[in-house]
Amino acid sequence: MTTTETIPTAAYAALADGGFRASALTRGPWDPGHQHAGPPVALVCRAVERAAREHGLTHVARLTANLLRPVPIGELGVEVAADYVGRNAGHFSARLTASGKEVGRFTLLVQRELPLELPGDLVGHPLPQAPRSPEASPTAEFPFAGRAVGYADLVQTRLAEGVFWHGPCAVWFRMRHPLVEGEAPSAYQRVAVAADSGNGISAVLDFERYSFVNADLTINLLRPPAGEWICLQARTAWGSQGGGLAESALYDARGLIGRATQSLAVRPRPA
Repeated sequence: MTTTETIPTAAYAALADGGFRASALTRGPWDPGHQHAGPPVALVCRAVERAAREHGLTHVARLTANLLRPVPIGELGVEVAADYVGRNAGHFSARLTASGKEVGRFTLLVQRELPLELPGDLVGHPLPQAPRSPEASPTAEFPFAGRAVGYADLVQTRLAEGVFWHGPCAVWFRMRHPLVEGEAPSAYQRVAVAADSGNGISAVLDFERYSFVNADLTINLLRPPAGEWICLQARTAWGSQGGGLAESALYDARGLIGRATQSLAVRPRPA
């Protein structure tokens, strides 16, 4: 069944009190009232980028999200603190709140950028490329696309390797709509929107019978991403006690930019 809902123009609208109102574009696959974690993680990244820029720090080298509760589709608040700012790097923390409750806690490392010419014969370089370019990758859709307006409408996806939700695969992501209404998302925000999908695109369990939700996300980036397309080359591994790990190599059109990891909990879905 294909939804006939009107598609919003952005994932979030900024409110006069400094908060944000989420649109249906943030809806995730697990519950119709909950957001996919990618957009709220990107919203926090946006807030920290702004705070770090005041100190001349512009490269988000690491972002760790501890997802304490499901993020509801509603109004959100973001609070940022500079825990320590040095000459070359700053450590920042942030809180994401909804209806007076803390739903996410974050730490970010933001570095000062310094142009550096590397030796031409550096071992292990040039870095790997994605399996295929976005232009050479066919269009693909999430299995839950079309049921209701949500994350699958926020992003455009192209399959670079493998099969969606059938083990290890690589998928290019591009945002179709702004993160915040009236703004162009930064390169780091584009990565954050995509990186939380590693456990989904590389799923090996039946989505209709199991949930395999992540309670955290860590993104490490070796350089600023370039362009609108971000590729996740992901795989999921399961333990025998209901836990798992999703790992994603992250690429832009020029090559490897970093990695993302997610800790997973698999549970049977209600019949």
